[in-house]
Amino acid sequence: MVTTKFNHDLPLLALNAADIVARVMQHDRRVLLFGPMGAGKSTLAASLADTIAASGRSCWCLNADPGSPAFGVPGSVSIAKRQQGAWRVIDYAGLCTLDAGRFRLPLVSAVRALLQQLPEAMVLIDGPGAVRGIAGRELLEGLVEATAADAVLALTAGERPPPLLDELHALPVELFVVQAAAEAVRPGKRVRARQRTEPWDAHLAHGIERQFDLGRINLTGTPPPLAETGAWRGRQLALLQAGRTVAMGEVQHVEKNVLTAMLSNEITGIDTLLIRDAARNADGFIETAKPFAGERFEYMPPADVLPSVEGNDGPRIVGRVGSVDVALVNGVFGDALLHLRMRHQRRSLLFDLGDGSRLPARIAHQVTDVFISHAHMDHIGGFLWLLRSRLGDYPSCRLYGPPGLAKHIEGFLQGILWDRIENRGANFEVMELHGDRLRHFHLQAGYARRQLLDEAAVVNGILHNEPGFQIRGVTLDHYGTPVIAYAFEPDKQINIRKDRLQARGAGPGPWLNELKQNLLSGNETAMVQLPDGSEASSRALADELVLIMPGKKLVYATDLADTENNRRQLISLAQHAHTFFCEAAFTEADADHAMRNGHLTTRACGEIATQAGVSRLLPFHFSRRYADNPQQLYDEIKVYCTKVLMPKSMTVFETAGTKDIEPVVAL
Repeated sequence: MVTTKFNHDLPLLALNAADIVARVMQHDRRVLLFGPMGAGKSTLAASLADTIAASGRSCWCLNADPGSPAFGVPGSVSIAKRQQGAWRVIDYAGLCTLDAGRFRLPLVSAVRALLQQLPEAMVLIDGPGAVRGIAGRELLEGLVEATAADAVLALTAGERPPPLLDELHALPVELFVVQAAAEAVRPGKRVRARQRTEPWDAHLAHGIERQFDLGRINLTGTPPPLAETGAWRGRQLALLQAGRTVAMGEVQHVEKNVLTAMLSNEITGIDTLLIRDAARNADGFIETAKPFAGERFEYMPPADVLPSVEGNDGPRIVGRVGSVDVALVNGVFGDALLHLRMRHQRRSLLFDLGDGSRLPARIAHQVTDVFISHAHMDHIGGFLWLLRSRLGDYPSCRLYGPPGLAKHIEGFLQGILWDRIENRGANFEVMELHGDRLRHFHLQAGYARRQLLDEAAVVNGILHNEPGFQIRGVTLDHYGTPVIAYAFEPDKQINIRKDRLQARGAGPGPWLNELKQNLLSGNETAMVQLPDGSEASSRALADELVLIMPGKKLVYATDLADTENNRRQLISLAQHAHTFFCEAAFTEADADHAMRNGHLTTRACGEIATQAGVSRLLPFHFSRRYADNPQQLYDEIKVYCTKVLMPKSMTVFETAGTKDIEPVVAL
């Protein structure tokens, strides 16, 4: 080891742990060990503690790194005392996160509370490896203040100055620089995952199962949406009593507002359940769960969209929602056309069919389904683009919409001379929603009339259902015109835990596919025969082997009046949606105009999204009267909905060509 009170002009001095204790720790004090991940802070802390203990003095250590703890359980901060060459944990506080940088305020608060119970003695604070950027600066300052540290040992490799050197000099503490041992290396991600999972599994090895009514207990932290029960499975949790951790555990499943968890010990009298983002993955490792609404969205021209040669349609929204890529093709002011690209399938879905000239013909060839809200020009005028692009040997395209849609499509087809098309005209299957009935028509370019094929009942609003996803719709009112709002609802993602499968001694096979199908269909009582000849219910196997991630629902709604019935139906459709595209045609100051034309205001849009509990709101279909100042629309919506995705700055795009497009404006 090397240590010195840091000065750019002073050489580093080679010292061992005993020398550091003699030079820095002659009396009891609180010393923060600071440095990047893999610098050897935990190893140094153990060496220093052993040296101090050998002299007959008491030495305590506070583990402040929830992601890679030297002792205790991951997802927590702990206090331990060094005895006979080992750490003995005295107390801990659950954080339920491995990310010290993201949850630095709860971490600092937990550290402060734990230290209040310690006697006057030598205390080493083993700091987290987050030492960069704003998170690193705030953690450093917060830990020094919360622990009342009077010295910092800053570990660094070679003779390089430690990170955040200016911030270290500014602290009211003695600063010493310690050169990391040559063998100290940053462990890989998988190694860290394995190292933290082993103590977590040991913590729950003799655990007990308990159930909690989520309606009768305080819920805090950053839990997933209650409706997305699959996102809860495998989450780390802490049970609190008057703010103090009394147990930690792991969520087994959530059903009908009842949470079942495996706990480390028996508990009584708890009042709060804490959940953040530490969770078990499909490999059985503890890691940071991906945010439910974590994909990136941008306000920009999408890569697969051709440059506009017409007027200003405002910024276009592109992004990703689970298994689909999304593009609002004509911008927030232009014709309604939302493109859902199903990755790895060479397939596209369209919601509404406004001007399609920005989409290349190859997209039209791969469109399988179009979901039209109503037949006003800015929502159906792009049909001619779709029709022209599909002349030839292409499969039939399905169109869904309100009553009269087949007649409108027939009108488009009848307005064109088809004397040379023979039997190569584009085919369309048109489905009209009439209350709780779906009428199915067939139309083909070159043939005289639409043909009614059949009529079927609509159950729970489901208009289209296939392996992978379903489409649900509700009929709303647009000042006397029926319009349909749609929800794209993908299936749950079922992941088999490899560690549990290996522990059971069972290998992959058809039985796992059978289990997945039973769970997807809701048939949890069905028995599954295992490779060893035994049987178990799908529910029991799910509890043991399965991690279920929720599908990310996308809802699309436009051109609807602000009425009580419309609000009620749309809130129900959009309940707990991951992504909500909703019109916000007018500002609140123009509410009278919105009412006369059957549109939503910014306030109505925001209130509907908030009451539906959506994870993110993407407003669109703005009136062009606000084209010179679209930011005012976002500002108004944000008052009523904190989930609206705001552009960092609003640029009005003048898209005469690709080279004229402004740089990306990211969220």
